[in-house]
Amino acid sequence: MLVVYTISPELRVKLKEPFGSLVKGSVAQTMSKMKEIKKQSPPKIISVGDVVTKNLQDYNIPPDLAIVDNQSMRNKFQPAIHISEAVKVKNPQGTITKEAIDAIENALKNSEQTHIVVDGEEDLLTLIAVLYAPENSVVVYGQPYEGIVLVKVSPEKKTETSKFLKEMEKRSKS
Repeated sequence: MLVVYTISPELRVKLKEPFGSLVKGSVAQTMSKMKEIKKQSPPKIISVGDVVTKNLQDYNIPPDLAIVDNQSMRNKFQPAIHISEAVKVKNPQGTITKEAIDAIENALKNSEQTHIVVDGEEDLLTLIAVLYAPENSVVVYGQPYEGIVLVKVSPEKKTETSKFLKEMEKRSKS
């Protein structure tokens, strides 16, 4: 397992802040916003996290790519997805592995709905999803006790993501 990126304590603090637009509210309110977004036909809807993935599915907004780890807030979570096959990757906490990067990149290239189940932690994979998703796609993840965060993929977001990854790459090589 090749670790390509490792988070620094400074970047961990930065990434606690929403990386996109925070939509506060109940599940019903946040999923209503997602239904509006779905009507705009983004190229891809990508969910990162078990609870947000389950909520999207419960509200009939299946993501094109779902990245889960079968945990929520470090506790076991009933799998958010009920499919027979999923891509499984290893991605230890605080890192991004080549295996996870390749799985996300491949999933975003094809037109099939894909579920990636992470052995480890999926949070940082939001960055990889933003980096490889087509422009105008939407990456959504949960912001605990507040709502969801929507990241509209744009050249600016890809540049911001690349800066974060460069910082993490330096740490991985030291």
